[in-house]
This record gives sequence, structure tokens and C-alpha cells, in this order.
Amino acid sequence: MRVFTTPARLAALVLATTLLAGCASNGSQEEEEDEFAGVAERELYEEARESLDRGRYPTAISRLEAIDTRFPFGNHAEQAQLELIYAYYETSDWEATRAAASRFIRLHPSHPQADYALYMRGLAAWQAGRFSLERLRLIDISKRDLGASREAYTDFRELINLYPDSEYAPDAKQRIVYLRNLMARHELHVADFYLRKGAYLAAVERGRWVVENYPESEATRDALAVMVEGYLGLEMRDRAREVLAVLLENAPHHEQLRGRTFEPKHVKAQSLSA
Repeated sequence: MRVFTTPARLAALVLATTLLAGCASNGSQEEEEDEFAGVAERELYEEARESLDRGRYPTAISRLEAIDTRFPFGNHAEQAQLELIYAYYETSDWEATRAAASRFIRLHPSHPQADYALYMRGLAAWQAGRFSLERLRLIDISKRDLGASREAYTDFRELINLYPDSEYAPDAKQRIVYLRNLMARHELHVADFYLRKGAYLAAVERGRWVVENYPESEATRDALAVMVEGYLGLEMRDRAREVLAVLLENAPHHEQLRGRTFEPKHVKAQSLSA
């Protein structure tokens, strides 16, 4: 025999199910909140420190988060926030690391370890921009999306500008050199694409942007070559010759030079002699 459910009965069943689900959810939430109920701040901090020392980062995170939530103005609050940054980093949670570092800097801009928070924020972005095959040189990450690497570059530059005497400044400077070359190469990949597609003005602008914004980068020489070739594509040989003179002065052995003559790669134009 078939049983038909009336609309009223169906509504009652749905309501009962919703209430049960809500009770289950609240119960689960209360259990999580009760896990550290009655635990003193100092005890939580000591447990967190022991977990950090043993490399048990998820356990440390749970204690440090509890301190941050339950004792926001306690004796260990600021240190817990700092160590949360480190613990998130050690679990490769780059987004949480950056968020925690940004929050610490916002809440404690004059803290003696604000430079550490800024450094860790940059380091998390640095790691987010790396790829597993990068060290094997099987991929060129300059051809990938560089959003995270740009964030790292910005953070490291801010660090050395705000805290030039920081113990983290030397490492930040070394990473800036790498990131500057990486981003310059990325711009040149785009410029090369424009040359192949015949967008010569766009290629020239990309090359000029690299020269102006990354003058210390190794890619500057290739950027000059892009500009020469772009001007050739635009049939502006006088302007091309002006840039060629700069290229000859700075990179007389560039791969596109044959003595003092420039050989275009993508543009169908005659060679250009200085």
C-alpha cells in the first residue's frame, strides 16, 4: 500500500530534520569550544611551545588559536600571534601565514618583531610562487602567473625600506634580485609574443618598461633588443638605431649582434647597422 505524505506532514518532517541538523552542528561546535574550556592561558601557551619544539604544528596551531580567541589581551597574546605565523608557514598554509602576518602588522605596527612578520609574509608569498619542478629546471616559472611572486617582491622591498637594519634585510635583498630578474623575464616573454604577432608598439613599450623599472636586471639587455626590433617593425629605423647604440654600449656580445649589426628574430626587416 502506498503512503502519501500531505504537504503539512512534509513541512513538519523538513522542519524536524533541520532542527536535528542544527542541534548536531551546535553540539559539534560546542565540543570544539569546550576542548580548551577552563584551560589557563599559560598552560595553553606551554602546550603550544612544546608542540612547536616537537614539530607538531597542527597541535600547536590549535593551542595558539585558542589563546588568540580566548585571551586576546593576555600575557602571551602577542607572542602567540607571532608563533601562529610560523606554525602556519611550517604547515605550508601560505594564505593563512600571510593573513596572520598582515593582522599582526596591523595590530602591532611598532612591535619590535614587526619586521619578522613582514618578512614571513613575503616568504609565504615567495613559497606560493614556487613550483615543484623549478629546482630541476624543467620549467621556466617566468612564463607562469607571477601574482604571488609580485606580492613577495613588494613585501621584501617594504621590509628593506622600513627596516634597513633588520636581520632579515640581507636575505630579502637577495630574494629581490631573483624576483626582479624573474619578473623582467616575464615581461620579455610577453614582449616576444607581441613581436611574433606584429604588435610592435606594444613590444617596444614592454621593453621600455623593463629598462625603466628593472634597470639592474640581467634582462635589460634583451629588453633593449626587443625595442630595436619593435622599432624596426614600426619602420622607425632612426629610433631603432638610437636604441641599438645603447645596446652596443651595454651588451656588445648580445646574441642578435653580428659585430655592430643587429639581426631581427621575428620582424621581417633588413639588418640594422650602427
